[in-house]
Amino acid sequence: MAQKVEVTLVDDLDGSEATQTVLFALDGKTYEIDLNDAHAAKLREDLAPFLGAARKTSGGRTTARRMGTGKPANDTAAIRAWAKATGLEVNDRGRVPADIKEAYEKAQAA
Repeated sequence: MAQKVEVTLVDDLDGSEATQTVLFALDGKTYEIDLNDAHAAKLREDLAPFLGAARKTSGGRTTARRMGTGKPANDTAAIRAWAKATGLEVNDRGRVPADIKEAYEKAQAA
């Protein structure tokens, strides 16, 4: 018997269909939110002045802590979202490079 499982992301703001999961950290806590393209662009636009003035932290020392989302540590969607949020280049499909997985795991453990 074959099964087909579909996962639909729902925009956490308005309930419309989401297209991406955005991961961000603030005050030592990591958050993720499912958003459509317009809301994701608005979030990035609103944060742009703060990001432009902020210092980037290295993967070895970060104040963000894993919040226990119940997702496995090797959740590729979360890893891709984190990589993009931290300015790392990662493909939307295919295998996530080992160095990016390692940096993600270090950031989550810190």
